[in-house]
Amino acid sequence: MTTIALENVLAKAGLNVNPSKFLALVEDAARRLTPPSPNPSQYFSPDQQAALRDVGLDLSPQSAHDTDYRARTVAAHAVLADSALTVSEAAALLGVDDSRIRHRLKEGRLTGWKAAQGGWRLPAWQFTPSGVLPGLDVVLRAVPADQPALVVAAFMSTAQSDLVINGRPATPRQWLLAGGDPELVAPLASTLGTPF
Repeated sequence: MTTIALENVLAKAGLNVNPSKFLALVEDAARRLTPPSPNPSQYFSPDQQAALRDVGLDLSPQSAHDTDYRARTVAAHAVLADSALTVSEAAALLGVDDSRIRHRLKEGRLTGWKAAQGGWRLPAWQFTPSGVLPGLDVVLRAVPADQPALVVAAFMSTAQSDLVINGRPATPRQWLLAGGDPELVAPLASTLGTPF
């Protein structure tokens, strides 16, 4: 019964993966995450702990009844990995040979990561049915080099109050698809990883 339910969820999400493969991706993503600290206060000195508690932060250990905050990240990572394209798939989509894709990755005109099994994986959000997301190269030049693929994917799929289409905040991807100026997305992308 659980397999059928998972098959339905994956189909509704438009993911072309069988439940066993998806669960293997989830397990791999969970393994890569740092295990939660049973006591977050151990990372801070007594003075730092006092200062953090003064501003209202709870440094008590996670209880068995708390939802594991990593679950959403693990699921997002699994979906990102499953929906990513190989170099050959990206080349076929763009009508170029594999070497052109690797060249674009090296130049920062496409983004991706080296998979554990070898070979590049390119997040699907940067492609359209007919090519590359318009203005992508401008946005990618602004993204700090230390930002992981999951952070960039989350940014590109999260509505930004500075990008408005028809009176509503739009995601950077929606903005670019609608013909919006990538120079308005670039400064937002440049702040990824910057503390507020």
